[in-house]
Amino acid sequence: MPKNLFSRYIWIIDTIRRHGAITRDHLNELWCRADVSDGERLPRRTFYNYRNAIEELFKINIECDPSTYEYYIDNGGDKHDDSVTEWMLNSAAMSNMLTDARSVSHRVFLEDVPSSRQFLATVINAIKEQKPLRFTYSNYTRSNPTPDVAVEPYFLKLFRQRWYVTGRNVAEDKIKTYALDRMAAVILLNDKFAMPDSFDPEQYFADCFGIMFSHAEAKRVVIRVEARQAKYFRALPLH
Repeated sequence: MPKNLFSRYIWIIDTIRRHGAITRDHLNELWCRADVSDGERLPRRTFYNYRNAIEELFKINIECDPSTYEYYIDNGGDKHDDSVTEWMLNSAAMSNMLTDARSVSHRVFLEDVPSSRQFLATVINAIKEQKPLRFTYSNYTRSNPTPDVAVEPYFLKLFRQRWYVTGRNVAEDKIKTYALDRMAAVILLNDKFAMPDSFDPEQYFADCFGIMFSHAEAKRVVIRVEARQAKYFRALPLH
């Protein structure tokens, strides 16, 4: 798929999401001002083709309200699947915007996600194919790296700019979490495994902060803040 075509799909999704609902005429006005349009309007047939492609690629349905002729994104579906899609689209939309901002790149400051570049694709493939991983791991509490760690990866979690994989340590027969940026020499093994039906990734960290898992009884914590600070916590919850 041409890169510009993918960018157009992301632009359409992001624009409709930000407006909530939008007519095709208004969408066309915004389209003509966007870099992805190359200054050309978005023909009706092309829009419908893009709309079908978006549904096929991203499983996102762009619906039309017949009473207002406004297009909106149908938010139906699995809650967790939606959160993954939301993160993916936010990342892609941000990439599009930063590409357009190259001329002012010296005035845009970003946080690095070191673990996303080297081993993320390998870990995702291991989860998809249900194959164990073997790697060397550098634990901050130990002076020397631990070689030949074999793990059956169950799920991935992003926390504070770091990717973590949680799964069963084969040698210890325990569920453990590992930071991808502390891994080295990651190898995808040929064996197959099956995640237990009783294991629920959503519930595993449900009562934990970040990736700090504990078998202790969960406690309810109440934080009192002033009204101005409360807005910050509502926008970006701690838990």
